[in-house]
Amino acid sequence: MALNLESCDSLPPDEEPKLKYDRMGNDIQDILLKDAVSCICVHTKFICLGTQWGVIHLLDHEGNIVPISQDGKDKELQAHAIAVNKISVDLNGDYIASCSDDGKVLVHGLYTSENTHSLVLGRLVKSVALDPYYFKSGSGRRFLTGDNKLTLYEKTFLNRLRSTVLFECEGNVQAIAWHERFVAWASEVGVRVYDLQARCSLGLIQWEKSSATSIEDYRCNLLWSAANTLMIGWVDTIRICRIRKRSQIELQTRDVTEYLVDPVYTFQTDYFISGLGPFDDQLVLLGVPKECDSETGKAQRPVLSVADYKDCEFCEVSTDCLNIRGYEEYSCNDYYLDMLIEENRFFIVSPKDIVVASPFDIDERINWLTDHGRYEKAMSVLEDVGGKTSKHSVVVVGIQYLDHLLMEHMYEEAAILCARICKNDKVLWENQVMKFSKVNQLRAISPYVPKNPDQALSPHIYGLILYEYRNIDPQGFLKLVQEWNPKLYNIGVIISQVLEHLLTTEVDKNVYLEALALLYCYQKKYDKALTTYLTLQHKDVFKLITQYKMYNVLHDKILDLMTLDSNKAIILLLEIKIPVEVVEKQLEKHDFLLFQYLVAYSKKEPNGKYHGKLVRLYAEFAREKLLPFLKCSDSYPIQEALDVCQDNEFYPEMVFLLGRIGNTREALQIIIEQLHDIRQAIDFCQEHNDKELWTDLINKTVDKPEYVSLLLKRIGNYVDPRMLIQDIKPGCEIKDLKDSLAKMMCDYRLQLSVQEACKEITLKNYFDLHQKLIIGQQRGISVTDDFLCCVCQGRIIIKDLSNASDLKVYNCRHSFHIECLPDGVQCNYCTVCNAVKM
Repeated sequence: MALNLESCDSLPPDEEPKLKYDRMGNDIQDILLKDAVSCICVHTKFICLGTQWGVIHLLDHEGNIVPISQDGKDKELQAHAIAVNKISVDLNGDYIASCSDDGKVLVHGLYTSENTHSLVLGRLVKSVALDPYYFKSGSGRRFLTGDNKLTLYEKTFLNRLRSTVLFECEGNVQAIAWHERFVAWASEVGVRVYDLQARCSLGLIQWEKSSATSIEDYRCNLLWSAANTLMIGWVDTIRICRIRKRSQIELQTRDVTEYLVDPVYTFQTDYFISGLGPFDDQLVLLGVPKECDSETGKAQRPVLSVADYKDCEFCEVSTDCLNIRGYEEYSCNDYYLDMLIEENRFFIVSPKDIVVASPFDIDERINWLTDHGRYEKAMSVLEDVGGKTSKHSVVVVGIQYLDHLLMEHMYEEAAILCARICKNDKVLWENQVMKFSKVNQLRAISPYVPKNPDQALSPHIYGLILYEYRNIDPQGFLKLVQEWNPKLYNIGVIISQVLEHLLTTEVDKNVYLEALALLYCYQKKYDKALTTYLTLQHKDVFKLITQYKMYNVLHDKILDLMTLDSNKAIILLLEIKIPVEVVEKQLEKHDFLLFQYLVAYSKKEPNGKYHGKLVRLYAEFAREKLLPFLKCSDSYPIQEALDVCQDNEFYPEMVFLLGRIGNTREALQIIIEQLHDIRQAIDFCQEHNDKELWTDLINKTVDKPEYVSLLLKRIGNYVDPRMLIQDIKPGCEIKDLKDSLAKMMCDYRLQLSVQEACKEITLKNYFDLHQKLIIGQQRGISVTDDFLCCVCQGRIIIKDLSNASDLKVYNCRHSFHIECLPDGVQCNYCTVCNAVKM
């Protein structure tokens, strides 16, 4: 079978064709030179071809003639005098039947002469159908003929034929299709389905008639596409029907047939139908456009369409115009479509041409997809079949796709594809990466190259990628150095390249220096990394020191670290316990840094060693924290602290320090004269509770009416209010005097009442405790056999009264023999308890 590229017109360039077309060659071409095809019947074993001269040819599927007689001598069968109308073959391919307008019906055995027939009916026979199981001995050897009636012929006793008219038709029986127990046939009014077992008609599928077309002028195309599924294509209408068995309820309630015909789909087409058939879940249609060619006035090319129909909507997926020989002279009735359903092979027949349509095999499909730039689809097809065929593989197609993307400057897409096709193939990876290198697009592929050291490529490959980043994208270079495992590339080579770049190129050096520091770390040259980080003033220096315990190099870099980040530096210095003297010496000219360090040190080591220096530093850098510090520490020289506060005129701090050394009168003077805070002055006097201090306060404020009012309100709880009232000058105007006096008297009375109450409670407690003591001392003490003399350790109570002696037992329950006491009966104290007190 030779491929003919002219057999059909292509679809739009971006739409993948459903079918490929091959013009049948070999012996068929010789037949068509002498004769013309009038009908065809395709079997899985062969093709049976009927011609206009009444000859039947047997061919293989490649177009080669197969002998048709049992002895193999005859290559053709002259079955009729004129054109063969219809050929039918049984399921096994043992018998063929044909009919013609010459009134003859022929049943011919390919391998035997038994059960063959040649009937002359004397009328036009338009159709014939063999029982699919005609080859079986118990089948009845049945066949049907169609003229003006549908007639069943079956074998009876003594090999005789019995004919039974199943139905008188309106006009001629145009077509017959037989499947299992059901027979469908078409007449001028429509299509009927007959149940051969029940010997009844299942009903009529009427065909709509129009004024423009007459259905008897068009061939009806019938096909059983599956069990109980009938496809009908007639004029320009398609109907797909299902034979359904009725439910038991329907059968019991009505007098109806056991089966019924259920039209499921009905569609209208834009062309006259010459044949139809199933194509997986789709429908294949052979048709002829209704309109003639506008230029020539002749028929247009026939079309083969693939359509979806299962969702109750007819949608053509693809339509191919077929370049059939002599198509200008043919109508829709001149074309036939037969098929091998299991192989999805379709035979398109015209009087002078046969074209075979079949799906592309995988390799052909891949060829078409790659030729049309559909690489992604081609790869998906290959992946669905395991990634490889006899001619193609995902890798090969993927490389073609990759080259195409690089040519189109689609570098990101090419990089993603590269990862998809290369996977763990190191050689393939390296070959493809070099393609990116040639177009300076290694940056695009860098996110996808293998980064696991176990699957790593050659170090040279990673070096090339880093080289490109170094020259074009410094930040990207730094990111790769941060993220990539240093085992992937030659660290020394990269360091040399970076140093050379820094020396020969005017660039922002910070990014490269940071990358250089990381590279030194990878080389375990931590001292160089530390120096580089300090040059950069990069805070990762602290991480470096901690991670690699570089504590021995810190002593001469304390100032640099504190300048970089004092908080992190202080934490580090305290953590590794650098001697405070060393830190102090390096920071002696940087008071603020020293202040920060000493504050943190004092919190961790509260020994007060540097509190004196901290007073001066607090005064300089954190005045607001000086007073809380003075209050919570006892480790600073008070006089030095006082001098610092006096030099800076820090009066609140001076008040605290003067009060702490007992110079309360001077402190009070500062509060009144410098701070002008009468409330603080009162609080200060209350805190120290010194009568002389109250006197000084009264003397210094009595001439200030605004102070007197507040004193009157608050002094009553602490001193005799008369001290203040007596010193108030006559005629002095005091605001809210009445309220202040009332408050003072109230507080004073309250103080007196509290004192009286405390006195009463104290006296009562005294007498209660005294009474309790007397009662306790007068109470007897139980002496048992367990009591021993605290001196001689002898028993106090003995049974032999002749050896008994006087006893003395104290309230503390210590017991003694009288003769064991140092003063005898005159001893009024317990010698044990007295010794403990001493």
